[in-house]
Amino acid sequence: MQNILFLHDTALSTPRGAELTINELVVLGTEKGYTTTTDLLKDFSITQKNIKKASLIVVNSTSRCAFEQQLILYLLNEKRPYIKMEYDYNFCIRRNILCTVDPNVKNCCNSVKFHLFRRLFAGSLLNIFQSPNHYEAHYSFYGEALGLPLIMPPTIAVDHLNVSAIKNENSMPFFGDLNVLKGGNAYVDYAEQHPELQFHVYGNNRLQRNLPPNISFFKSIENAKVLDILGKTKQFICQPVWPEPSGRLAAEAFLSGCELITNDRVGTFSFDFYPNDKEQAYREMKQAPEAFWNSINKILNQPNVDKKNSTLGSVLVYKSYGGLGDIFFAIPAVYKLAKVSKSLHFAVAPRLVDFFTKHLTGVTVVNEETVKQQESSYDNVYELGNYPAFKGYDLAHALRYPTHKKVKQHAIQHYIDTVAKLHPQIDNQLDVYPYFERRLDPENLYYVVHPGAGFLLKIWPTEKYAQLIEYLFELYPHLNCKIIQGPNDPDISKYFTKNTGPIEYITGGMLEVGSRMEGALFHIGNDAGITHVAGSFNVPTVGIYGPTGPGSWGSFALNNVLIWGKKGVCNLRCNYEVILQCEHRICLHSITVNRVVEALFSVLQKAYPEQKFIVKVNPEIELERSANDCLIKLNDSEFLLEYNNNSMKTKVEALLLNEIVPSDEDEEFLQVIRVLNTQNIIFFVPEFKS
Repeated sequence: MQNILFLHDTALSTPRGAELTINELVVLGTEKGYTTTTDLLKDFSITQKNIKKASLIVVNSTSRCAFEQQLILYLLNEKRPYIKMEYDYNFCIRRNILCTVDPNVKNCCNSVKFHLFRRLFAGSLLNIFQSPNHYEAHYSFYGEALGLPLIMPPTIAVDHLNVSAIKNENSMPFFGDLNVLKGGNAYVDYAEQHPELQFHVYGNNRLQRNLPPNISFFKSIENAKVLDILGKTKQFICQPVWPEPSGRLAAEAFLSGCELITNDRVGTFSFDFYPNDKEQAYREMKQAPEAFWNSINKILNQPNVDKKNSTLGSVLVYKSYGGLGDIFFAIPAVYKLAKVSKSLHFAVAPRLVDFFTKHLTGVTVVNEETVKQQESSYDNVYELGNYPAFKGYDLAHALRYPTHKKVKQHAIQHYIDTVAKLHPQIDNQLDVYPYFERRLDPENLYYVVHPGAGFLLKIWPTEKYAQLIEYLFELYPHLNCKIIQGPNDPDISKYFTKNTGPIEYITGGMLEVGSRMEGALFHIGNDAGITHVAGSFNVPTVGIYGPTGPGSWGSFALNNVLIWGKKGVCNLRCNYEVILQCEHRICLHSITVNRVVEALFSVLQKAYPEQKFIVKVNPEIELERSANDCLIKLNDSEFLLEYNNNSMKTKVEALLLNEIVPSDEDEEFLQVIRVLNTQNIIFFVPEFKS
């Protein structure tokens, strides 16, 4: 006998739509000869045992489960057969996707949960949704990962409908707690506009507003009594704020012959039987439980269809809009598309073709200007445009970013989530960026600096770059400095006042830039495309950001430190127009050379832990010395070192004032050094001696 396990996060005695549906399905399944088990997700170890014993798992709602993410990972890793039955929007941390109807709600998604649910849907043998609108809302986020769905209308007990010929015109009911999402405010507004009517709420008041005297509250009632009241009700208001997946009450009111005051957010009313075909609605709702079990029977008795052989065919991908750095953000998504394509051509600007041809693998790089005439020869053409879509989606073949202003994450992941909609086998996880090959030459050690940018109002002052390079020559006189000098970048040479050692200016195209970047020990640059060229080679990077924060556009090198000068010095919300009008650019001018040096020490210490090192004191610290102790101030923190003897005082002051480390192996002092290093007061900076 087949054992069907229902996983659900709420007691089935709860008189709500999901629980009523599950109860009905369980009863019918038992009648059909299945062994049906329900697990309310209270104990993970018990749930694991139940999953192992089940022939098929029906994953219902899980958001209230304390071990939800563990549960999903367990299901995916165990590769047990399951289907997903969605009643709300469990991938959403609020379970209501308010972000799709209210622009003030944004960036509230839990990134881990959002991406886990994509894997959950993609691995399911069947995904079940409550209405066409409910399915379309999920499709807008997850696309082809949903497969061929089953869209079930609410499982109304249609045989228990009690439609009366005489309708009550003097009152209007509301079932459940009176809250905002369910349309409580619209109900109260209507009550205020119709003082001659009585309004009966069968639940509690959850609204933070004064209520008119014609609203009365009663205890919640069972579904049979709900149907009895609806059968006698003339008008029923149902205007939810959220995109309601189904609207069981709305469906019951519709079949009960109520005049409906509604809106376009009721899922049930997206079926084609609404508003004119009650007979069709009656049939489909009555047959819904049978349709569910017919699907279960088919899954249990039919071998799985292998989806892995399907591909997108020959694919052309454009990246026609955005800066140089945005192309690097899109590369992981392009690679993921290539894995589910017979062939993939990546179209870029003519000046970039040679560079990307050299460094990309598994894709063919083509000239975006000439390939436009050949689009008909491809099975699929996609335009990645630019994240975010500043100019909308007017570009031909443009893909929409489903996670924009919903999931707070790097632009790289936004591109991946976008292409993951196109094929169920696209893995939406990025474990590591597909870095280009680095080629360090121990006989020719150097670092790279780019003091310019495509948008010059976002650059750190050039004179500070000159001071930084002068300092680096004092620190590393044996290293060469290579400065990338674009045609519109400021001329840094006129700002030098000290010896800088040999400097090579890189003024050529992307091939030359790439050849220098692949051998660099580290890179320092602005919020600009060259910083992301460094990231693509996994060069340890210090990125300097001003008006636009690094959030979605930060460096993706494994070892990087990003300095955002705006934090704490300017509260203006910058856009292009604000940046053009800004005279002081305090977000960039406030960043000191010492702050950049501190960031560089930090990134080098992380990037080269095996190198022989020198001890460098953080140039940002402030010292207050006395006879018996030393107070160290760093940013908003303070550290007090108390001396237990004169020898310790001498050693600490030699370290902090002159960067001198005594040669004797004093374990107590070595412990002090380790603590100071942990607190970023001193750094172990590589020597870079070849």
